[in-house]
Amino acid sequence: MKLDLRTLSRIAFYIFSPCLVFTAITHNALSAVEFWQLAVYTLGVVGSMTLIAFTIGRALRLERHWLAALIVASVFVNGGNYGLALTQFAFGEAALARAVVYYVFSTLLVYTLGVVIASLGQRPLRAALLSALAVPANYALVAAGVIKLTGWALPTLVERAVSLLGQAAIPVMLVLLGLQLAEIPAWPRTQLKLIGVAVLLQLVVAPLVGLALAGVLGLEGVTRQAAVVEAAMPTAVITTILAVEYELDAPFITATVILSTLLSPLTLTPLIVYLQSGA
Repeated sequence: MKLDLRTLSRIAFYIFSPCLVFTAITHNALSAVEFWQLAVYTLGVVGSMTLIAFTIGRALRLERHWLAALIVASVFVNGGNYGLALTQFAFGEAALARAVVYYVFSTLLVYTLGVVIASLGQRPLRAALLSALAVPANYALVAAGVIKLTGWALPTLVERAVSLLGQAAIPVMLVLLGLQLAEIPAWPRTQLKLIGVAVLLQLVVAPLVGLALAGVLGLEGVTRQAAVVEAAMPTAVITTILAVEYELDAPFITATVILSTLLSPLTLTPLIVYLQSGA
């Protein structure tokens, strides 16, 4: 059908995703202490993985464009359409409420840190920072924060519209991933080594970092289960949107999404068993 991939990615980026962020925050009922504890945990995992990916990229002497692509593919996880469902099925509704917090803040970091890193692949620092300011999801987060703090209620008409648009985000991202696959003329065989590095970081190193930080922050019970599982997810589908929007190597990032997703049961299954055992 020759659909316009860039147009669809922009619809997801500028309309559906901000609505999903807004509804995820305004509908969450966790205590303030636990909410911010999970926020700090998310920031710690993403920050640690960014530093690790950057260090490995520099050791491999990657050019700036490829270094940015490696970090984006290795740091940002599929905590939404994959992680939320998996957490709910494995640990129940209580864990799901906590996983949503991780997802929201990891999404925020995608739209700030991720946008800056992706932009740096092709643009100077000033332009990269300005790109982050132009992302609507950041303003959706601020608006949701105001709603939560003030206790205001949106008019029913607005609430229903935003909720419906937010529910469309995940399906559209999955369709976009399929379209992205169709656009790849061939598997990027010249980048198999780098793809392997990104997948290893995402599926092996990230869970270890998540477990360590959970211990440092004293996370326990369903909070620990939800947080660690979210940190261990494969590469986020939204990274393919960043690749298109900011002109990174889309075949490399898409291949990382596919391979990390296909291999994720091999790492997530023993991790879930370990967490369910209460270890």
